Amino acid sequence: MSESSSGVNTLSGSFPKSHSSQFSEVGVTRAALSVDPSPDSGLVTTPLPSSRFRFVSWHRLEQCNVTGDQLTCPRVREGAPDMRKAPASPLNDLIFFIGGPSEEDLFLRQGADLYLDRGRKRREEEGQRWEERLQENWENCSELNLSYQDLGDPYQQDNFFRILRRLIRVEKLQLIDNSLTNLSSVRLPRCRMLNAHRNHLVCLRQLPKLPAVEHLCLSENAISSLEGLGALRNSPLTSLNLTRNPVTFTQDYRARVFSCLPNLQVLDGISKMPEDSVPPKLKGPENTRMCNIF
Repeated sequence: MSESSSGVNTLSGSFPKSHSSQFSEVGVTRAALSVDPSPDSGLVTTPLPSSRFRFVSWHRLEQCNVTGDQLTCPRVREGAPDMRKAPASPLNDLIFFIGGPSEEDLFLRQGADLYLDRGRKRREEEGQRWEERLQENWENCSELNLSYQDLGDPYQQDNFFRILRRLIRVEKLQLIDNSLTNLSSVRLPRCRMLNAHRNHLVCLRQLPKLPAVEHLCLSENAISSLEGLGALRNSPLTSLNLTRNPVTFTQDYRARVFSCLPNLQVLDGISKMPEDSVPPKLKGPENTRMCNIF
């Protein structure tokens, strides 16, 4: 029977029971006991009882029935707590110099993980929004009916106008009874037919940009003047409906509309007549007065 320089019997599988308490009381050496397994040393090693705990994290060793004199070659695991601040025990005396990352390192690591998680979530949200945009596919829509929308909430209005601004290829658009008040921020470059019946438009300047419009229905709004009608002069507009608007009671209403829109053929469902071609200024100074009905 041989004994190593540390006083531990290496041939037998047992250790002195008083070794752990003596080790903690002396407290001179802060290194873990180990046996050199190299063949050059001439020592025969036997498995230690702690071999079954070699893959256990340090912060879980105290829950196992293992003493300090049964450890050999302790391993530091990633994320292990700082044992330098652990309470004194025979086990902690052996691993006093071995600890996990410091509190500062843990804080920085948690901050980096949080930053990565936020970046990952942001990319996932952007990808989800892009998929939703592809599913909607408003850009390739050619005919759309968005009538009778309940736009009482500001979020609904913003989303509604977001859709309208994406209709770059729509040709026929229905916007009936949506309580719309201003569409001037919308451009519909390919729209040939727009129906905005029964809304709250008060001026023709509140219409969207319609360079290709041919049929325009604005009946039952609150349009009281023809200001802004010149924006449609260069458009191929052939049919316009302004019935049940205050502007229809203007003196020489039809003549003024036809004089401003040379391509117009039908106004309020009535085709162009010969007297509609006479310029309103030749009919006398009364062309600016209103026709009041009691």
